[in-house]
Amino acid sequence: MSLPKTLRAQEPEWQVCRAEAGAAAPVLHDCRPAGDVIDPQGRELWLRSVVQRPQGDDPVALYVVGVASSEAWLNGQKLGENGRPGASSAMERPGRYEATLPIPERMWRAADNVVVVRMSSFHGLVRLDGPIAAIMVAPYPWPSRTVPLAIAFIAAGALFAAAFGFGVIYSLRRTGSSLALAAMGGVAGLQAVLESLRALAPYAYPVHGLRLVGIWVLTAAFAVLLVSYVVSRFWPQARRPLIALALAAVAATWLAPGFDLKTVLALMVGLVLSAGVAAVAVHRRIPGARLPLAYLVAFIAIGGLFPNWLVDLSYFLFALGLVLPLLMAEVVRLGRDDQEREVVLTRAAARPNCLTVASSRGVERVPVGDIVAVVGADDYVELRLTNGRRLLHAARLDRLEQELSASFLRVHRSVIANLDHVRGFERDGGRGRLLMDEGAPLPISRNRLPTVRDALDEHGPFNRPGADPGG
Repeated sequence: MSLPKTLRAQEPEWQVCRAEAGAAAPVLHDCRPAGDVIDPQGRELWLRSVVQRPQGDDPVALYVVGVASSEAWLNGQKLGENGRPGASSAMERPGRYEATLPIPERMWRAADNVVVVRMSSFHGLVRLDGPIAAIMVAPYPWPSRTVPLAIAFIAAGALFAAAFGFGVIYSLRRTGSSLALAAMGGVAGLQAVLESLRALAPYAYPVHGLRLVGIWVLTAAFAVLLVSYVVSRFWPQARRPLIALALAAVAATWLAPGFDLKTVLALMVGLVLSAGVAAVAVHRRIPGARLPLAYLVAFIAIGGLFPNWLVDLSYFLFALGLVLPLLMAEVVRLGRDDQEREVVLTRAAARPNCLTVASSRGVERVPVGDIVAVVGADDYVELRLTNGRRLLHAARLDRLEQELSASFLRVHRSVIANLDHVRGFERDGGRGRLLMDEGAPLPISRNRLPTVRDALDEHGPFNRPGADPGG
């Protein structure tokens, strides 16, 4: 989370100095202004500033927030240390990213209190443009982060729930849009957790680089998934080139300075490309495109006016506001589909000449005469139809054996054959095979061989024109 503005306003002006050992504290000389960026990466740095005690009776502390180990003195007395700074990587012990050094009241002078901070950063996993977020004297304890943390966790929980819901829908329907939305919910939820990590655990400063890289990667993934979803829904013909463009543009944001800018640009790439696709859909009068376009444009405006707020907080609200309504709409649609399927199944029950096939694509009535064979596969069966078609049906082989007409015969533990489509019979060692009008021969179990031969003799398939009696 960003630093509170009330604390930022109390940051002192720092000077970079040379240091020599003293009796109780280091002695600094040759001081010069530190400038806008304090950068201890790959070196040991000595800082000096003159501060005044903040007004009020509240306790006071020195806060050091950044990618560095540090130790500090006030008016020649040591306040404490965060890790152990040193002149080399071997001499340094990494400290925490956020350090709080309480200041005893007895250390304060009436005016011109001198703060000295020694820091170094040799263990950062990535080089940062702004490694030190703040060095400040402010009231203790740190202002509460309960509200933003609660918002982030509520958003994360809802996003993970939406990801689970779309994952279930994908397992039932196998639609690309539900898979993309499940991934979007999971990615945004993970980023909400990463963004809140500073308030959850006092991690060592090398972890901060990994955290920033993780935030950028998750944002980039969300941007590409957003483009993939919008393109698949409104402009599927342009799916491949637009996703390739999104990947290239998002990858290019890595070259931007600073991880905040990288992250904002990656998210804006996804928003702008998705808004462009939605605008094309509105122009073509594709139903359902106006609301997503308005939603995307609103967040593009927020990103332009408040980029830091977009990444820290409203990004989760954007993802939540997009994914949850789509989940509810998908659940309603699935309910309607199930009602329609029930109606079709009810009507089909009075049509014995057809088999009602329930698959992931919906419901289809298949004429029984078009079924060449039925092959079992656990809780599903594969219907082998005329013209080489194959269709998965959510039913068990045992139930179909009872429902199908007398022309169907169980010839193997996993195969039912339509005797109307048998054109011949041949032996295969101690077993046999049925030669069908279409497709590969069907195996006959050894214990079913007599029953199959009797059924063939009774059914008389070889009396049909062109039938081949085989072996």
